[in-house]
Amino acid sequence: MATAATASHPASASTSGRGALAAACSSPAAVCLVPFRWWARVREEEAAGGVRYAATAAASPSYYGLRLLHSFLHPDLVLRLERGDGRAGGTGAGGRSYALVPADELSRALARQNSGFGLQNKHSFAGDSAGAYPLVLRISVRETSILTLKISKKDNPVENYKRANKIFNVDSQPVHVWDFSGQTNLILMNEWNRLHHDCCHADQENLLEVQVYAMSDSLTSKIGGTNKESPGGVNDLNADSYYRSFGRAGSMGLIGLENLGNTCFMNSSIQCLAHTPKLVDYFLGDYARNINRTNPLGLNGELALAFGELLRSLWTTDRKPVAPHHFKEKIACFAPQFSGFNQHDSQELLAFLLDGLHEDLNQVKCKPYEEAKDASGRPDEEVADEYWSNHLARNDSVIVDTCHGQYKSMLTCPTCSKKSVTFDPFMYLSLPVPSMAKRAMTVTVFSTDGSREPCSYDVSVPKFGTLSDLVQALSIACLLGDDEILLVAEVYNNCILRYLEEPSDSVSLLRDGDKLAAYRLPKKYEKSPLVIFTHQHFDEHSSGDNVTPQKKEFEAPLLAALPERVNGLSLQNIYLKLLNPFQLSKGASSLNGSAGFNGDSADLMDGMPSDSGSNFQDIQLDDDPRNSNCSTNDCEITNAPGELYDGGKADPNKERRVEDFEFYLKSERGDVQQQKIEINELDLLETIPSRLHVNVHWQQNASRQYAASMLNNLPEIHKLELTPKGTEDSIALHGCLEAFLKEEPLGPEDMWYCPCCKKHQQAMKKLDLWRLPEVLVIHLKRFSYTQFTRNKLETFVDFPTTDLDLSSYVADKSEQPSSHYRLYAISNHYGNMGGGHYTASIYHEEGKGWYKFDDDCVTPISEDSIKTPAAYVLFYRRQ
Repeated sequence: MATAATASHPASASTSGRGALAAACSSPAAVCLVPFRWWARVREEEAAGGVRYAATAAASPSYYGLRLLHSFLHPDLVLRLERGDGRAGGTGAGGRSYALVPADELSRALARQNSGFGLQNKHSFAGDSAGAYPLVLRISVRETSILTLKISKKDNPVENYKRANKIFNVDSQPVHVWDFSGQTNLILMNEWNRLHHDCCHADQENLLEVQVYAMSDSLTSKIGGTNKESPGGVNDLNADSYYRSFGRAGSMGLIGLENLGNTCFMNSSIQCLAHTPKLVDYFLGDYARNINRTNPLGLNGELALAFGELLRSLWTTDRKPVAPHHFKEKIACFAPQFSGFNQHDSQELLAFLLDGLHEDLNQVKCKPYEEAKDASGRPDEEVADEYWSNHLARNDSVIVDTCHGQYKSMLTCPTCSKKSVTFDPFMYLSLPVPSMAKRAMTVTVFSTDGSREPCSYDVSVPKFGTLSDLVQALSIACLLGDDEILLVAEVYNNCILRYLEEPSDSVSLLRDGDKLAAYRLPKKYEKSPLVIFTHQHFDEHSSGDNVTPQKKEFEAPLLAALPERVNGLSLQNIYLKLLNPFQLSKGASSLNGSAGFNGDSADLMDGMPSDSGSNFQDIQLDDDPRNSNCSTNDCEITNAPGELYDGGKADPNKERRVEDFEFYLKSERGDVQQQKIEINELDLLETIPSRLHVNVHWQQNASRQYAASMLNNLPEIHKLELTPKGTEDSIALHGCLEAFLKEEPLGPEDMWYCPCCKKHQQAMKKLDLWRLPEVLVIHLKRFSYTQFTRNKLETFVDFPTTDLDLSSYVADKSEQPSSHYRLYAISNHYGNMGGGHYTASIYHEEGKGWYKFDDDCVTPISEDSIKTPAAYVLFYRRQ
C-alpha cells in the first residue's frame, strides 16, 4: 500500500496567521509526496532529477529528564533537513525515502501503470479522497543548504499529528526526502530575495498543506497493489509499509552476507528467500502487526522479527555486506541443531525457516479441530476442497499464501485392493534424483542342492542403489526360477559375516574388497532352518619334505536347507551332495577340463528330484563376458541319477568318500568349534536352530577327489566403475518429478493398517499433484544418509529456467491458476559431504539478470552458467 501528499504554494505564516493557514488549506494541490523507491522506478525519463535532503532531529537536551521536559513544553515535531551535495535521479538511500513530485507527473505515471494493468479508472490521483486527511507543514530556511521542518499540534488534528510522527520518525532509521517538484528551491529563492530586501526579519516560516491519502481499495488497484486494507482502515505514510505496492529500486537487493564460520548454508537459503518477491514486499511492509505471539507452535515472533530485520538490511542502497550475527543467534536459540559453526544442510534450514515463519505469522489464534473424513466414493474435487478448507482454517499466513500446495495420496492394499485417498498440503517438493551412474559388482552364486556348480556374475547396479537392485540384477543374470529366491551373504574369513536381507539397505555399505556369495534356495524352504558348512583342507603347497601339511580354510561356505530330522548321516549326505559339482570325473585332472561331472540333482530335503532341475537344462547364458565368469557347460545341471537320503541308486565310491571328511558342530555364531559329529549318531540335536553351523575337515585324500578352486578363491566385488560423464549421468527435472510421483510399495517400517484386512499391509502408494502454490520450492535429494555412510549424487539435473510446465502432472483438471513457472533462485552445493560450500544464483528483477551470491561477494553471471550439477534447491514462481 502507498500514500501520497499534496502541497500548496508556500504562504507566509508571519503576515497572515490563521488566515494564511486557511488559505493554504483551500489551495489546489500541486505537489505529491510518494515513496522514493517507487517513483525512481516509474517516473518519466525526461523528468527532472531530485534534490536529496537528509532528515535529522532538531537539537534537544541530551539529558533524558530535560528531554522529557522539553518535549512537554515544545510538543511540535521539528526536523532538520540538510541538502545533499548535488542532484540525482536514480539512486536511493538507506532507511525510508520519500519524493516530492508534481501532481501532473504523478497522474501520468499512474495512468501508465493503470494501462499496464488493463484498468479503465480515469479519475485523478488527487480525486480519490477516501480516507484522506490534511497535514500542514511549516518550513523555514536556516542556512543556504539547511531547512527546518515543523509539524505542530496547533495546525493539525491530534490523530493526524500522531501519524506524522510515525512518518518522520528519525529515531528508528534514517529518513530522506527527495524533491522532484522544485518546491524547496522556490522556498529558498523566495527567502533569499526576502532577506535581500528585508534583512530584519529572519526565520520566516512557509506553510505547506499536505494531503495524506490512506490507500483505499480503488487507489490500491490504480497503483497495482493487491494487498488488503489494514484493520483500522487507514495506513500511515511509511515508505517501508507501502514498499510492496510501489516496487523496488534497481540498485537494491544486491548485498552479500558475511560468512560467520561455515554459515554459507544459511547465507544461501536466506538470499533465496530474501529474493522471493512476495516475501520481500511483505517483510518490507508493516509485517510486525501480523505477528502471533500467543501461538504455542511459534517462536514468540522472534524469528519473524529477526528475519524481517535481516531482509530489510539486504534491501537498501548500501552495498556493504551484512553480518547476520543476530539472526544466527535466534536460529541457534530455537533450533540448537544449527548452533555452533559446523556445516549443515541448506534445505533443512530452509524447511525450519518456512515452518517457523509461518507459525510466527499465523493469523489463526484458536485452531479448530477438524477430523479428516474418508473419501467414501465421493468425487476427488469435493474431498480435496474439504481437506484444503480444513488446512486453511488452521493456517493463515503469508507462507501459506505463497508456498503451500496440495497433493493427492492414494494407498492400495495388495491383499484386498482397498483404497485410501487423502489430500495433504506441502510446502516444498523433495524429488529423488535417479542416478545413471553404475557400479559393477561381482557375486558368486551357489546352489543349495548340489545341482549346479558355482558361477560368478558381474552385474551393474545404480551407484547408490539398494540391495533390492542388486538381487534383481543378479536374478536376471543367473536365470533364477520363479520358484526360487536368492539369499545373499557377505563372506569374511571362511564365515558368513552377515546376511543381506534388508532390501532397502544401500549397496554403498559394501566395500570394494568385500566378497559376496548368493545361494539359490527354493521358495518352499524360505522359512526353513539352514545348515552352513565351513571347511578346511590340507594345503600341500605349504609343506616341506619333512613337515606335515598345514590345514587351510576354504573361503566359500556352502549352505542348504535342513530336513525335519537332523543326525550325523543326514548332515553327511547333504554335504556330499553339495560337493557333487566339484567332484572330478575319472581320469580328469581338473574340473575345467572335464566334459561333465558326477553329480545328482536330488532334492536334499525330501529325496525327490529338484523341481528346478528341468528348468536349468541346456541353459545358454549371454555370450557377453561381463554377465558371467563361467561357461555354459560349467553351469549346466548334472544329469546323474538322483540319490535319496533313505535309499536310491548306490554309489560304489560313497564309503571311500565318507572317510575323507570329519564333521564338527560349531557355536551359533560359527566361531567356536564344539563337538565332533558321529555319523551313526541319531539324536544329534534336541532343538533345531534356525542356523546350524558345521565345520568339515577334509582329509588329504579328499583334496585329490574334488576341484575346489571356486571354494578356495571367492572373487572380490569390483571397484567402482562410472560411465563417462555427459552420457548417462544426467537427467531432466521431469524425470525426477516422475520418479517422485510413480507408484511404489511402502517400506517395511511404514506399513499401513488396512481397515478391511484388520492388519498392517505393505501398501502401494501413488502421489499426484493437485493444487500448485504461487512459489514452488523443489528440493533435489542429492544427499543420502545411512548409519555408516553419507553420499552425494553429482548427477546433472537439466531444469528449465523460463517455462516449467507442470500441467500434465496436476490431477485436478478443473480451472485453476497457471501451471507454468519461471525459475528465480537456486541454492547450490559444491563439493562433497565433508567439505562442501553453498552459494546462491538469483535472478534480480530490477537488474534484469542473474547474480551469484557467494557469501559476501555478489557478481553478475550469465544465464547459461546457472545450470550445474551443484543445483540443490530450485525456486520457481508462477508466471
